Amino acid sequence: MTSPRPQGRRMRRRGETSPLAAALSHGVLIVASLVALLPVAYIAYISLGPDKMDYLHPGAILDKATFANYSKVLFHTEFFTWFANSAIVAAGTTVFCVLVSATTGYAVSRMRFAGHKQIMWTLLVTQMFPIAVLIVPLYTILSDLKLLDGYLGLILVYAGTIVPYCAWLLKGYFDTIPVEIDEAGRVDGLSPFGTFWRLILPLARPGLAVAAFYAFLTAWGELAYASTFMLSSGKYTLAVGLQTFVSQYESQWNLMAATSVLIALPAAGFFYLVQRHLVSGLTAGAAKS
Repeated sequence: MTSPRPQGRRMRRRGETSPLAAALSHGVLIVASLVALLPVAYIAYISLGPDKMDYLHPGAILDKATFANYSKVLFHTEFFTWFANSAIVAAGTTVFCVLVSATTGYAVSRMRFAGHKQIMWTLLVTQMFPIAVLIVPLYTILSDLKLLDGYLGLILVYAGTIVPYCAWLLKGYFDTIPVEIDEAGRVDGLSPFGTFWRLILPLARPGLAVAAFYAFLTAWGELAYASTFMLSSGKYTLAVGLQTFVSQYESQWNLMAATSVLIALPAAGFFYLVQRHLVSGLTAGAAKS
């Protein structure tokens, strides 16, 4: 015999949160959002100051705010050359890394060959070495292969950093896709690659979006490798070009701020294109390993 429900008290359904808990969670999210957005908003605000020392007196910027810094960066520097170089490197890195990571992750997820477990741990070990340790041997390798000061060399260097992480990510995502789909593809006469290309990849779009976003952001904003391996000013990427505003005798912080905002816009646009896949891709990829 069940006890009578207390009058005037509504029972919450499973998954329903109390108003107090909802208010607290929303408050925490708002504070976290403000903490994340404040530096970005401050840089955008500093970029409106016409003088290079305006960052020391930000309160005075409001009265003399101008877009002259953006005009100077766009039309009186090599910004469009830097932008084109970054676009080529980032696009090439994204396509190459997603293709290699997807095939690697799928092979380890579905096929049982000698060393299929060891290969993933080997990829993970490559992430243990800091950039400072890798720059000298990578420079020597690229010099021997005549790939210094070229897009291909920089793309391959970035791939060595990005592919291990993305392969792990996509391997975890492929593990969540039922093996019966592969079996159905073989019954229909598809080859292993045909099954992968026609059946598995369309289902793995969220995971591919996460890998592409990570690869693009890494290549778009990386500085250490780009500044070391791109020797001529005509091959500078945006991150390297940004350094030119700082010298031994002068720091043009207003131009740096304006360039930083312009650099962030393509990254924000790429995020907008793939954002609907990011949450599902990250959570599904972490479900299995």
